[in-house]
Amino acid sequence: MNRSPLKLALLAGLGLTFAATIYAPPATARTHVSVGIGINVAPPPPRLERRPPPRRGYVWAPGYWRWDGRGHRHVWVGGYWVRARPGLRYHRAYWVQDGPRWRFREGYWGR
Repeated sequence: MNRSPLKLALLAGLGLTFAATIYAPPATARTHVSVGIGINVAPPPPRLERRPPPRRGYVWAPGYWRWDGRGHRHVWVGGYWVRARPGLRYHRAYWVQDGPRWRFREGYWGR
């Protein structure tokens, strides 16, 4: 009798059990979540964008350079409107130099 399917099912069950024990769902009440990357290539200067006329209930998030790891280059992401959050201020996305590396900080809501 071949016991390979039984062993495979047992290993799959153990793998799912392990994955379920280490999974932590994301927090939902955060106002600032930061995912940083570090690269050795400085971003180009920001592009000049024409800011559209104000929209009631929205805040303009200026454009920024995003790193495209597949293409190994910076790609411009144009500005966009985000729904305003009363009592909070939107902080734009930006790059900061950290020694020889550049780190990207995503836009976020803060006080």
